[in-house]
Amino acid sequence: MKTLPLILALGLATVARAAAPDLLIADFEGKDYGDWKVEGTAFGSGPAHGRIGGQMIVEGFQGKGLVNSFYGGDKSTGKLTSPEFKVERKFIKFLIGGGGWENKTCMNLLIGGKRVLSITGPNTQPGGSEALEPAGWSVDAFLGQSARLEIVDDAKGGWGHINVDQIEQSDLPAPVSAQPVTLERALTLDKKYVLFPVTNGSKKGKKQIASVLVGGEVVRKFDIEMGEQPDWFAHLDVSAWHGKAAVVRVEKISADSKALALVTTSDKLWQADEIYREPLRGQLHFSPRRGWNNDPNGMVFADGLYHLYFQHNPYGWPWGNMHWGHATSADMLHWTEQPEALYPLQYGDWVFSGSAIVDKDNTSGWKKGTNALIVAAYTSTGRGECIVYSNDRGQTFTEFEGNPVVKHHGRDPRLLWHAPSQQWVMAVYTEVEKVRAIAFHTSPDLKTWTYQSRIEGFFECPDIFPLTLGAKTYWILTAASSEYMLGQFDGKKFSPETAKLKGHQGKGYYAAQTFSHEPQGRIIQIGWLQTATRGMPFNQSMSLPHELKLLATPDGPRLTWTPVKELATLRAKSHRFGPLTLAPGAANPLAGVKGELLEIRAAFAPGTATEIAFTVRGLKISYDCAKQELSCGDRRAPAPLRDGKQRLIIVVDRTAFEVNASDGLTYMPLATAPAADDLMLSLGTTGGSATFDAVEVHELRSIWPAP
Repeated sequence: MKTLPLILALGLATVARAAAPDLLIADFEGKDYGDWKVEGTAFGSGPAHGRIGGQMIVEGFQGKGLVNSFYGGDKSTGKLTSPEFKVERKFIKFLIGGGGWENKTCMNLLIGGKRVLSITGPNTQPGGSEALEPAGWSVDAFLGQSARLEIVDDAKGGWGHINVDQIEQSDLPAPVSAQPVTLERALTLDKKYVLFPVTNGSKKGKKQIASVLVGGEVVRKFDIEMGEQPDWFAHLDVSAWHGKAAVVRVEKISADSKALALVTTSDKLWQADEIYREPLRGQLHFSPRRGWNNDPNGMVFADGLYHLYFQHNPYGWPWGNMHWGHATSADMLHWTEQPEALYPLQYGDWVFSGSAIVDKDNTSGWKKGTNALIVAAYTSTGRGECIVYSNDRGQTFTEFEGNPVVKHHGRDPRLLWHAPSQQWVMAVYTEVEKVRAIAFHTSPDLKTWTYQSRIEGFFECPDIFPLTLGAKTYWILTAASSEYMLGQFDGKKFSPETAKLKGHQGKGYYAAQTFSHEPQGRIIQIGWLQTATRGMPFNQSMSLPHELKLLATPDGPRLTWTPVKELATLRAKSHRFGPLTLAPGAANPLAGVKGELLEIRAAFAPGTATEIAFTVRGLKISYDCAKQELSCGDRRAPAPLRDGKQRLIIVVDRTAFEVNASDGLTYMPLATAPAADDLMLSLGTTGGSATFDAVEVHELRSIWPAP
């Protein structure tokens, strides 16, 4: 985007001489576009009068009409071209909103048929506003020349539209405080990181685009919300260009902003000594040092370490800028965050979810050295499904020169080796004629992929794995919601033997994946736990790792979720009670126990009780004995007795509960913070007595390093 240089914005805004009257180019108040040429369907037959269809409220335009290319929704495209006019003032100013996709949702100034200036709307990510904002160009270089304007919508998907109104020629620029400009600052990359000041969403949708240029080339580019009074500082690793001269460029920033002056270099992260000790940092669940995380990706065991890659926005508190973050662990509990593993190939071509495996037999031919060859697949939003590989223990990846290996309308490739058919399989979410499905592709070498089949009814982040119950092996097919089917898989086609079954019973849990090559042969799953942490320099977390098994039930085989046995290594102090019989009104057996981080285990027979209730740090967790249902806060789920007994596991962290019942048949993750000042526990019955084989309360240690 070319915009008004800072020196002009500051200087010309205070010009003392009288300005000539503004000249109206278009105010879009008519029934149609008049002499403007209309192409495509996005702009309709005439100006809009606010929002269209299910669009958010559109505001900030003048009069009754405006250009709004949301006719037909974000999937429609088109172009508006103005009649020719003469440039007679030093500025063209206007109101603009909608999508911020360069060259795709924009307004361009054409001189001699060539584009000389361009500007986009302000939005590319969820959470933006449909408000139009004042903006403009300095055009004194084109005075006296003939020009045209074109308003372009060539984008599909989120924010695939553009809004424009009140285009005028003027001797005065648009208001300096509102007009987006591009500012630059020279830096020497003398330290490991460049630190950027970040504000946590104080002005929704008011993001900038930051770039780091080395030798005139853009080496990193991302969205950011920079602030003069930042909540925290994001870090960008620039060690690859150590000692080189660089330019930090910030687009779409107020001309009078002082935020760029706060950008600096450092060998340490911002407030490094406070990391993992912040008030809302989960102490049992992984979260990144800085920025947003969502889906777990690339979960694989290799060379003695569990690798957890994840969707990561290193430069902001909300979703955006999708990279692959990276953390490693020897036990799936104590995680060490590594440098970013995958950066976008270019701005706008984001690194979405995927998976990783170890190519033990080097079928791809990419192996060099003695480390395990880790191969990952991910969705490039600009290209399709892509393959990368690593020979340095998953620290850095090389792009396969044949990318993309699969191109379709979909995302989230899951790789696995199918031993019976001796081939690689990619299970990937796909959409065909608006029908959601999981497609299966096969390959002998991870390079050339052949489509085989698809099965409908699943959405995003597929996973597929085998589990054995008795003498029979089933394949489990699941996706982001954790709903699943049991069936058979021959390497090409999944044949279901059940309807789609309910997965987790909680809230704030999504896109779970399992580890490839788990060394004990276990199926271990981790999900995205949506623990919002307002005011923190990080946001969201991962669930505890759970082992998945099959259990025989009267309805057939069903999945179970149980926290991994490694959780026991976090126990710092244990309290054990029972066997005991608890009647209504009896003394609370847990009255002398309190703690912040807890693991509670209980096994009981309901007896004559109608309800058995724990209160754990302000949350009531109760069992309805007649209905055989578990309630946690506002969630309720079936939890059948097993051999006449109920067995509960409750894990409590600063920002979440995870509850397992019925030998794991019921799994209820809750991205719900416990009462901060309530460390007490209670246990009681209603309606009659219940018999407890045992109640255990374990106070847990943090997974993070001690200060």
